Amino acid sequence: MGFMDAVKTCFAKFLTLQGRASRPEYWWFFLFVILGGLVAQMIDGLIFGFATEEEPGRHPITLIFWFVTLFPALAAGWRRMHDTGRPGWFMILPTIIVLCAFAGLLLGVLGFGAIEAVGADPVRLHPVAAVVGLTGLYVTYAVILVASILKLWWLTRPGDTSDNHYGPVPTR
Repeated sequence: MGFMDAVKTCFAKFLTLQGRASRPEYWWFFLFVILGGLVAQMIDGLIFGFATEEEPGRHPITLIFWFVTLFPALAAGWRRMHDTGRPGWFMILPTIIVLCAFAGLLLGVLGFGAIEAVGADPVRLHPVAAVVGLTGLYVTYAVILVASILKLWWLTRPGDTSDNHYGPVPTR
């Protein structure tokens, strides 16, 4: 599958989470998203001005491009996971970890706030909260890094050479 075929296929299957996507289909579309995003940023810079320290740039064309390619890219990755014999939700594993970490951080802040509200000494409580919070952040960053590397590893693996429970071998 070539560059244009991959782009056409991914836009045609922009909400299709069933089936499988070959490595060329996924990676050619990934390249299209990266190059298209760069071109959109250049156009935004030329039309609306480039960002400076004093004034942030505006990027409406880039935002529209990312929004238009978000679902096709996610669906292609989902199907790519299927091609390697893995569930598609593995594609969003790092995002799930970030959301869980955010929920844990929020619960921690609320918990330490509740402990302080019932009369705990803030001078003794704040260092403990800081150590717990920073440890949680470092562990979360490490887990996100490992999950992202693992996701990249899965996306680069060859697909199953025969039919699997997600569908037949994609045409390559």
